[in-house]
Amino acid sequence: MNKPRKPSVPPEQVTDRLFATERRPEDFRFDASVARVFPDMIRRSVPGYTTIIPMIEVITEQYAQPGSHCYDLGCSLGASTLAMRHGIPHRDCILVGVDNSEAMIERCEHYIALDDNNLPVTLRCEDILDTELSSASVTTLNFTLQFVDPDQRAGLLTRIAKATRPGGVLILSEKIRFETESEQAIQTRLHHEFKRANGYSDLEISQKRTAIEQVLIPETLAAHKERLQAAGFDQVLIWYQCFNFVSMLAIKANTPDTD
Repeated sequence: MNKPRKPSVPPEQVTDRLFATERRPEDFRFDASVARVFPDMIRRSVPGYTTIIPMIEVITEQYAQPGSHCYDLGCSLGASTLAMRHGIPHRDCILVGVDNSEAMIERCEHYIALDDNNLPVTLRCEDILDTELSSASVTTLNFTLQFVDPDQRAGLLTRIAKATRPGGVLILSEKIRFETESEQAIQTRLHHEFKRANGYSDLEISQKRTAIEQVLIPETLAAHKERLQAAGFDQVLIWYQCFNFVSMLAIKANTPDTD
């Protein structure tokens, strides 16, 4: 299916200045103030985000199965939801976006309405740990699992794997930590330089890091791969990495032919 690629979310002009002035330390929350600046925040904070989103469309096009469910768990403003929507080649697929932030879902609804693709999208404002999953061919966790309590991650992935059809996939994008302190220091420094190159000040970088470090808990690639395989996925591969941000593809093997 060859068709022109287009931005999945309309450009947002609101600049992220949430941490530009000194503020009282508090945990990061996906509230209305974050939702308002989120497109600018994530573009300037996550290396490779503008590459990952259109590639989710490409992957979805390859793996979406007729009559299946496609889930975007932790959909925020719907960038990956819309990428999946444009990638799904089957009109009988059911696309579901889930987020527990009302502010995010409200803006996501706006972007869905502006999109010119008419494949229906169901949006749910709920905890992804409570979302019912079934007959999935493509599921996306795009920088979402890192915000889930570490003790609950294995259970969530196991439920996703059990709900995934043979030949289906999970797209998992995460900020990771590294096995050695030396590599962690290098990759962190490069990430901070990426933010500085995108106009963030040292104060903004420091205050954002303080706000998010108790909320976003990264893990090593080895831990992710081991847990995905234990959950029931047969193959796990890295299809993208930039500094300490990666995206993985967890694949459920096709059922062997018994004839």
